[in-house]
Amino acid sequence: MTSTAPGDGATATTRRYVIIGAGAVGATVAAQLRLAGIDVLVVARGANLAALREGGLRYLRPPATEGGDPVVHQLDLPVAAGPAEVDLRATDVLVLATKAQDSEAVLAAWAWAPVDGGPATAAETLPLVLLQNGLDSVRVALRRFATVLDAVVYSPASHLRPGEVISPATPIVTALLLGRTPGPVASSGPAVPSDTAASSDTAGTVASAGGVGTSEVDALTAGIADDLRRASLAVQVLGDIERWKAGKLLGNLAYNLDALYPPGPRRDAAGAELVAEARRALAAAGIDVAEGLAPGLDLSGLVLADIPGHVRGGSSTWQSLARGGSVESDFLNGEIVLLARLHGLTAPVNAGVQARIAGSARRGVPPGGLGDADLEALLATATPAAGGQVANGRVPVDLAGRTRAGAVLVEASALRDELDSATPPLLLDVRWALGDPHGHDHYREAHLPGAVYVDLDTELADHARAATGDGTAGRHPLPDLDSLQRAARRWGVRAGRPVVVYDNVGGLSAARAWWLLRWAGVPDVRILNGALGGWRTAGLPLETGEVTPAPGDIVLSAGHLPVLDADAAAALAHDGILLDARAGERYRGEVEPIDPRAGHIPGALSAATGDNLDATGRFRPAADLRARFAALGIDVTDQTVGVYCGSGVTAAHEIAALAVVGIDAALYPGSWSAWSSDPARPVATGA
Repeated sequence: MTSTAPGDGATATTRRYVIIGAGAVGATVAAQLRLAGIDVLVVARGANLAALREGGLRYLRPPATEGGDPVVHQLDLPVAAGPAEVDLRATDVLVLATKAQDSEAVLAAWAWAPVDGGPATAAETLPLVLLQNGLDSVRVALRRFATVLDAVVYSPASHLRPGEVISPATPIVTALLLGRTPGPVASSGPAVPSDTAASSDTAGTVASAGGVGTSEVDALTAGIADDLRRASLAVQVLGDIERWKAGKLLGNLAYNLDALYPPGPRRDAAGAELVAEARRALAAAGIDVAEGLAPGLDLSGLVLADIPGHVRGGSSTWQSLARGGSVESDFLNGEIVLLARLHGLTAPVNAGVQARIAGSARRGVPPGGLGDADLEALLATATPAAGGQVANGRVPVDLAGRTRAGAVLVEASALRDELDSATPPLLLDVRWALGDPHGHDHYREAHLPGAVYVDLDTELADHARAATGDGTAGRHPLPDLDSLQRAARRWGVRAGRPVVVYDNVGGLSAARAWWLLRWAGVPDVRILNGALGGWRTAGLPLETGEVTPAPGDIVLSAGHLPVLDADAAAALAHDGILLDARAGERYRGEVEPIDPRAGHIPGALSAATGDNLDATGRFRPAADLRARFAALGIDVTDQTVGVYCGSGVTAAHEIAALAVVGIDAALYPGSWSAWSSDPARPVATGA
């Protein structure tokens, strides 16, 4: 399907958008504005400029109907090579959509271009909107331009061929956070609300120190946001855009790894280390960081669709390498390296990525062209923070993906401080108890601020598998990796962001989420010690209702924690140590309220999970736990330890308790529900 753009004169506003840079983001915004009947002029260079002049922009969108052909817009956009070819108007809006490495030269060329042929220049009179990653462009812009609006851009568009852009998101094409930078200046004039489109760009003008009046800037920002919304972009205007730019930078760091290495758990570990270094450097520089979904930004319409014949590549850096263009690593990973060096720190993994991307671009290495050996060399450069601590007092993460002993739990007071920090963890509420199907209702009645509900039965287990088998899969089989990844992204789990899980039963159900996420390669996951009751006892606030997070981007991979099948559990009961985490009476076979047979796996030791907790529902002190496990013959040497319970849920709590004292243990996911369903498996009873 092919369409053409509205003709000249169809614009519904007096503004013209001069979009400098016709790559993936710039050309997408230009195309959407043009299709909405809003005046645009595109500035390009090189082969892209030649292609746009010769045949216009080929702009591909998803099929209008499932299974149909892509929608192809062939847009004859006005195009120029630079300011010498453009007669700037007083109603123009300059939009910088080049890569960050080009900002200095481009803005120097445009800043002093005349407006309306008079003495006024662009830098003095025209607003400048920045559609770029990193923190450096805003400094470059404010050196010259009086009116600067910065933006955080969420766009899946790709630009791999001159004159062509592929934009797969629908119905919302791109999302923006937009705001005046620096933040609002006090004014005695009326301000235009940030979520209201202004009817006039000059209403309520109050003079400020240079450039456009403060209230006029508010109106202008609202008007620009309204134009972009009419062009099918989701836009939210914020007064603290700088914080959100810093938060976006954290994501850009990990994304850059896909330009160097194929996916896998070691790449994910490197991504976590990049972000850990960045948090230290940003904190040392006094830069506040906002993460998660910005208030008021609705991304539900930003849905990726398949465009037949066009498989989307990776990040913007991935696309730069694929095109053979320059890369912006100096202003992403290099920004963290700069901040670290300015404040007496080091960021060796970010420095390594910066150098590797630059070298790959120079040598023409394709995306993902570096192998496992190079990735191991990069990871080997990582250095833990002084004293073994990282930002917010967290214990470091082992680069193999295993949280070091001691990072299993977080206290309510410490969690409160982290939630108030620039880098808050993601909270997951895993309210579940055997025989109580109303966990979601309990969550809605009261939960920790910002917490997302996780359904243990449907999201942390594969009940379809349990229902269709003969019982030997157990009552709570592990979910398949794809299902778990979809769920984790739905919860908002992102690469490099810490996760804290909790419930209302001392962590007995939350530990299932803790174990599963760590098994799937999420390195920084902790359990709230004392659970919801401990939070209440501390007098800390709760919320009601539902929380819908911004979608996550986590890539999961199986096998970061050990598991046992039935044969391995049977062998371990004789050759190592196998713990039965159920209540003592079920272990002894005195009662069995759920599973087919009563008793325990021959050779297993009774170690009821409930004994890991004190009377208040908190984990017992590490010294007490160490003594408890020592009495069972377990110490911190290289013993092989396995754990099972009824269906693999509370056994994860036992593994967490063992991890608190530095003992690694394997989980038998099927547990007694699987073992007792197999008539070929022997059963023991008694103490």
